Amino acid sequence: MTATQGRAAAGNGAREGSAAGNTPRGGPAAETPTATGAPTVTGVPTATDDATATDDATATGDRVRSGDRTADGEPARSDTVAAVVRQWQTVRPDLDTGPMEIIGRVNRCAALLQQAEDAPLRRVGLSRPEFDLLGALRRTGHELTPGELARETFSSGAAVTKRLKQLTERGLVERRGDTRDRRVAHLRLTEAGQELVDGVLPEQLAYESAVLSALDDSSQGELATLLGKLLSRLEGHMRALRV
Repeated sequence: MTATQGRAAAGNGAREGSAAGNTPRGGPAAETPTATGAPTVTGVPTATDDATATDDATATGDRVRSGDRTADGEPARSDTVAAVVRQWQTVRPDLDTGPMEIIGRVNRCAALLQQAEDAPLRRVGLSRPEFDLLGALRRTGHELTPGELARETFSSGAAVTKRLKQLTERGLVERRGDTRDRRVAHLRLTEAGQELVDGVLPEQLAYESAVLSALDDSSQGELATLLGKLLSRLEGHMRALRV
């Protein structure tokens, strides 16, 4: 994975698969909610279907003005989660809202990114989960079974079966039966499928780079590192629970 891909993947945390089909192996095989059905953390909104995410902070009457400062003299944060945190601190000053500062923002960013980042994919008639399947077949460089694809893309078997049917009908994926077990299918990209992936991937990465351009390269690298540490810890914790 290139540095650009790594930074893009870091920004795409809470969704099914990761940026441009570069989903690492070993995560939980579970469907992730869409942007409009994303989970909330202690009352932090993540849905983005409310008229281009109407300024929630303004709606709650808790917008921070430019130049406002916190008690320790630092510039006050003015994002939506900051407004929610201040409200909780007002009604429950006894609570430590520190975790909400991080998890709430991760969820909110993920929901907004999921809604916006797939524009290049939509132009070629693909959903993000469909592209993740194609990307998995392309980056591994060999045939995969439906079960292996489910693990690669953090998807359920039923979801993979449905998407594979659509991609096969479009002539992007082809299947080969196993010579020893007729119940097993081996899947690979067709020539058209590979051309589609190779054609849209640079555009998708460029789009994601533009989305992340608010952060300089150093900040993106630092964010990718921190998110990587958190993800490794969470994945290890989930694997331990499944044992």
